[in-house]
Amino acid sequence: MKTRTTCPYCGVGCGVVVSQTPDGAFSVAGDPAHPANFGRLCVKGASLGETLGLEGRLLEPEVDGRQTGWDSALDAAAQRLAAIIAQHGPNAVAFYASGQLLTEDYYAANKLMKGFIGSANIDTNSRLCMSSAVVGYKRAFGADVVPGNYQDIERSDMVVLVGSNAAWTHPVLYQRLAAAKAQRPEMKVVVIDPRRTATCDIADLHLALKPGTDAALFNGLLNRLASQLAPDTFDGQASALAAAREWTPEQSAAFCELSCDEVMRFYGGFIDADRVVTLYTMGINQSTSGSDKCNAIINVHLASGKYGREGCGPFSLTGQPNAMGGREVGGLANQLACHMGFDPKDIARLRRFWGSERIAETPGLMAVELFEAIHRGEVKAVWIMGTNPAVSLPDSDRVREALRRCPLVIVSEVSTHSDTLAFADIRFPAQAWGEKNGTVTNSERRISRQRSFMPAPGSARPDWWIIAQTACRLGFGEAFAWQHPSEVFSEHARLSGFENHGSRAFDISGLASLNTEQWDNLLPIQWPVTEDAPQGTPRLPATGRAWHPSGRPQLVAVTPQPTAAETDAHYPLLLNTGRIRDQWHTMTRTGLVPKLMQHQPLPWVRIHPDDAAHMGISEQSLVRLSSPRGWALGYASLSDEQRRGELFMPMHWNNHFASQSRINALVAPHVDPHSGQPESKQTAARVQRVNAPWRGTLYSRHAPDIPPAIAWWRQATGWKLAATSCDVAWLETRAAREGWQLQYARGESFVHLLAWQGAVLQLALYLSRHETALDESAILAGFTAPVSDPIQRHQLLAGGGASPVPAGRTVCSCMGVGEKAICAAIASGCDTPAALGKQLGCGTQCGSCVPELQALIAASLTKAAN
Repeated sequence: MKTRTTCPYCGVGCGVVVSQTPDGAFSVAGDPAHPANFGRLCVKGASLGETLGLEGRLLEPEVDGRQTGWDSALDAAAQRLAAIIAQHGPNAVAFYASGQLLTEDYYAANKLMKGFIGSANIDTNSRLCMSSAVVGYKRAFGADVVPGNYQDIERSDMVVLVGSNAAWTHPVLYQRLAAAKAQRPEMKVVVIDPRRTATCDIADLHLALKPGTDAALFNGLLNRLASQLAPDTFDGQASALAAAREWTPEQSAAFCELSCDEVMRFYGGFIDADRVVTLYTMGINQSTSGSDKCNAIINVHLASGKYGREGCGPFSLTGQPNAMGGREVGGLANQLACHMGFDPKDIARLRRFWGSERIAETPGLMAVELFEAIHRGEVKAVWIMGTNPAVSLPDSDRVREALRRCPLVIVSEVSTHSDTLAFADIRFPAQAWGEKNGTVTNSERRISRQRSFMPAPGSARPDWWIIAQTACRLGFGEAFAWQHPSEVFSEHARLSGFENHGSRAFDISGLASLNTEQWDNLLPIQWPVTEDAPQGTPRLPATGRAWHPSGRPQLVAVTPQPTAAETDAHYPLLLNTGRIRDQWHTMTRTGLVPKLMQHQPLPWVRIHPDDAAHMGISEQSLVRLSSPRGWALGYASLSDEQRRGELFMPMHWNNHFASQSRINALVAPHVDPHSGQPESKQTAARVQRVNAPWRGTLYSRHAPDIPPAIAWWRQATGWKLAATSCDVAWLETRAAREGWQLQYARGESFVHLLAWQGAVLQLALYLSRHETALDESAILAGFTAPVSDPIQRHQLLAGGGASPVPAGRTVCSCMGVGEKAICAAIASGCDTPAALGKQLGCGTQCGSCVPELQALIAASLTKAAN
């Protein structure tokens, strides 16, 4: 039996087909019929079948640390929420939701908080990634609308990627772009990013501008377009053009630290191209002036007429599978449901539709200010759903302190590997991907079904059900009497069309009458879906149209601003954060899949070689990053693709996967004044080498209690260690306590230790001053069955037996191909990715590794030429 569903990772929204194998496992493949991906999948999506186990699952409700049943857990939550509301008012409680929720879950949460509790204190982790894009669209078009679709990217004459490493963060969409460029080489690709990333592999032009200066670059382009623009074409036109007038190519180039020739090449290409799509994401949005940067991009599309038609448009890429769905239902604190705002007409409209007199009348607290209000004691209860703010929010140590102080913390969660769960008074076990049933909306406004294909384990329940049951106990049962998620969707769809008549862009009233069977069989469709557009709407708005009272789009005057971060003698470097190719958010799902840990197994800090030399840092040195707010450990990765004076470190590692690698502990909570989105891309920092000459790997049958003096990083198969000495007294103490027998091998530069309970291997430690080749498969096999043979025990003590040939860093996760094998194949004559794929298989599946294959080929050719 096959189930068509949707990938739960990035905002591309790929369709997948899940099949159950004879042994009961599940295999996952791309859905060739889904218009988002046409069968393509990245390595994360292709590995979804390996994430369905129960390791680390939260399976039963808990109250105050004690496992209990649903009735008592829900009663406790409702009683405690009601008591806080009665004593302190509705604004003393808050919800913090997630782009991992389904639209039906989101709708239920928003309805309960804004419609019946009567506070707008519900925000979402989409605040951290897409809220500046929302402001930009609303100011330009009068509505939160992404104008185009994925086909526009393929049909464009020029694609501009700004602050987006799509090759790693939206790999399937990037592969669609790469394929289109291969078919039409005349298509131009421009990448605007301080770093040279894998996305630059297909770029005709890379503008490595100074971080945070994007608005100046686009203001200069608007100035060049001004002469082509007829007077009074757009609202706000005069002020926007006046603000751009001083931005000559020379001024823009100087501000951005680019050459004038580079800037003019970009401007000329944009102006000459008939069709341009600009893709932008976190590098634009995560800024204290992110909203203005979004409008600077939209301005040039409006002024050039490159929107609302095929192959054109300003295209914000969402980061999560249902960030768009959360925006549709009003999951952000500064909006009401279905793209309505807090004006009296919308409040009255919701009051009529929901039949409630408690509708929130003013915007609520946005994410950063919400947790600050918790810290101050103003918000006394928070319900966190499907997200991990103790890791993902800026100034995360202060967020943790806020949660410790909060009188009531409720967490709906799938994984026990969430740092946030440690602060919960009440824990609700939610359903995971593969178990829950509903809809999601991707970056191109396409609604797709996420279908269940396996039973929920333990007592896990859908989020919408948990919310509805709590609402019933709060006295709102009649409004939350849904029996199936299709009923929630139907209500949401009806509300979208309620008293709309084209006044609001978001309208899916054409789906409101679907029965459960029709909803279950719903095919992917782009909103608006109305009586006049029953098959959806691939592109909007029409050129010259908008949802402002005037009916016209608006140009927004933009004054480029410096970043909030200011470097100085103590913190002389500018730190950037972001994602890596094979991991997702805080690793609670992807961190347990061995193949996804192979490409980048440890958190690294990218440093320019000149900066590293100045600080005495070499490749793979253990380094400590610090800012005025916190610190984190990582390994140095030297590259001239990083600008001098700047650093980059991934954001995924948390306290379950590392001893101290939470990068958001360093990030200041500076936010955009319009969107509330934090400036996660620029932090003043310093980096120092850490003296930890002993490196090693620990394999253990049970989670070890590693001392604070030893830095550690959890892998899918063990723990990587870094230490100042080879002291193993902590393991000897545990062995004595557990009754284990220890077996040692020691030398001046290494310590190997095995712990046995009879013939059963409990623990294996390999610590050395030098890199040691281990046969990991043999070591792991030693944990699967008793080992009595002395020779086999000796082989395990030596590192698994005969030393394997090192594969080097894994480049192709899909096929498990390492760097050494690739370099050997290149040396033998495989000088194209296609040739490498034919010989080794690398690059033939999801294609995410192709930029790295190209880089290895180029490095080999350069070395041969020298």
